[in-house]
Amino acid sequence: MPRVALLSTDNLEEFFVYDELLTAPLAKHGWQTDTVSWRNDRIDWTYYDLVIVRSTWDYQQDPDAFISRLKHIAAHTRLENPLALMLWNIDKSYLTELAARGVPVIPTHWASCFDYDALLRCFETFSSQGLVIKPTVSANADDTFWLTPDNCADHQQQLQNTFGQRPHMIQPFVNAITEEGEYSLFYFGGALSHTIIKTPKQHDFRVQEEHGGQLELVSASVRMQAVGEQTLAALPASALYARIDMVRFNDDWAVMEVELIEPSLYFNLDPASPARFVEAMLGYLEPPQPA
Repeated sequence: MPRVALLSTDNLEEFFVYDELLTAPLAKHGWQTDTVSWRNDRIDWTYYDLVIVRSTWDYQQDPDAFISRLKHIAAHTRLENPLALMLWNIDKSYLTELAARGVPVIPTHWASCFDYDALLRCFETFSSQGLVIKPTVSANADDTFWLTPDNCADHQQQLQNTFGQRPHMIQPFVNAITEEGEYSLFYFGGALSHTIIKTPKQHDFRVQEEHGGQLELVSASVRMQAVGEQTLAALPASALYARIDMVRFNDDWAVMEVELIEPSLYFNLDPASPARFVEAMLGYLEPPQPA
């Protein structure tokens, strides 16, 4: 019986996790499933035929250790998504590459150290009354701030402490996030599985469930799917799973992030999605042979 490890972490008490919904469809195809913490250094990874990165939602606290663990796993068994693709995706500067390949993305100011005056100039640069600043290596909206010209001074010292010598990114705040919501398109083996819309709670901008966001299954428009497929085509390698987050921006759709490491895939919102993931996994692992 082949064995798959779903890579997780030590403590997920404050998170919503739905990966256990994969256990039954995997078992139906003869796979044994274990959930294993990436922080566990006593695992013999050769025991598993496949390791799929899933709820490693604290990796941003120690990205070097996380990368080291991924490299160790990849040296001993098959890792998905592929190691090279996850290393490309771990720093959000990958957005510059997507933009260079014609993918519509949110305009971004990139900085390696914090400069308060440069931050203030971004209001004019982006012609925006709101900015979002966050680390280039981040998850779960950790260390993410929504700023306005009126509240910047109040946050100046906290911003300096958070981003002093830390690479970060500054984007215009996209009003559509609070007025309409953020959409996520989920691709398994390159095919669209399902789409959801995430809306933040009142007076917030964070759409994650952990921060009070509301989620709903929806249908992706033709244009949204076109942007999603364009994004997939721009990736440096194929992915078993991908979550493409996009918002309405300047009368079109723009990509906010492409999640290729540990995105929640919200299997709970589409009952058929776990089976689709497993079918895609099996096809991805054993691609058709040429005639």
